[in-house]
Amino acid sequence: MSYAARPAPADFPSFYHRYVEEAGGADMLEAMRLAQRTMHDLLARVPSAMEGHRYAPGKWSIKEVVQHVIDGERIFAYRALRFSRGDGTELPGFEENEYAPASQADRRSLKDLLHEYDVVRAASLLLFQSLPPEALERSGLANGQRITVRAIGWVIAGHSNHHATVLLERYGLQA
Repeated sequence: MSYAARPAPADFPSFYHRYVEEAGGADMLEAMRLAQRTMHDLLARVPSAMEGHRYAPGKWSIKEVVQHVIDGERIFAYRALRFSRGDGTELPGFEENEYAPASQADRRSLKDLLHEYDVVRAASLLLFQSLPPEALERSGLANGQRITVRAIGWVIAGHSNHHATVLLERYGLQA
């Protein structure tokens, strides 16, 4: 199989289906690049006065959403690395609602977070580009669920797109 093939629904847990569906592009690498461009273009237009905006009490700020996408991508890429190398160790899940306040994203500028997002995405792209085709088909257990390396790449792209949509719809950002 190549990068072009979307993963089959059986290749990843059902709760990731919406992310894979939200990933655009003809192949996984293009999907990741398109998602990066979408997020980058959206965040580049956020006025500095709105960076800490929360659409409701108790919800994440714009900067915390971006940090969440970064943190999630790092975790997904780590899983892809382990599984692609044939590591059969089950990996734990992570509690995103504990990560957000601990990240202290609101003390950073959105420009800094956007730079980090771009660097993390570049690292993810390099990882996936370096994998031989057979590594994309390997799988492992994360949070008690089986997922293939290929599916993780599509999830990374779709997760970013999902949160770009959330920023547009709930935070009042303009496309």
